[in-house]
Amino acid sequence: MFLKKYKLVLHLIILAFSSYILHKGAFFIFKVNDQNFIYSLEILYLIFLLFSTLLLILTLRFVKDKFDSIGMFFMLGTFVQMFVYYGFLRPILSSNISNGSVEKTNFFITFLLFLLFQTLLTARLLNEKR
Repeated sequence: MFLKKYKLVLHLIILAFSSYILHKGAFFIFKVNDQNFIYSLEILYLIFLLFSTLLLILTLRFVKDKFDSIGMFFMLGTFVQMFVYYGFLRPILSSNISNGSVEKTNFFITFLLFLLFQTLLTARLLNEKR
């Protein structure tokens, strides 16, 4: 019962882990030096995974009470997440390290990946209830 209820969270974790492996592989192939990054790739993925999982769990709990408002709740949660992520992005924007543009691009790619994951999983949740 527990696994059936939270299978979307499991899918999010699987998607995050597989994209992390691909992201790390791209860093290895293109020989990107991430030693001077403010946030390592692992920390970045953990931060995004934590907040995405939190939003997905809250959305799953919210589905029981107000299914009609799920889209608005998801948009509100994403909006709040963007403000939290901006707090993490500010040090990257103000840093003067040699590969700062790579780190900024890395942050935005990770952000877009997790936004895509959240959107797809929420859409799947809405389609299941139809």
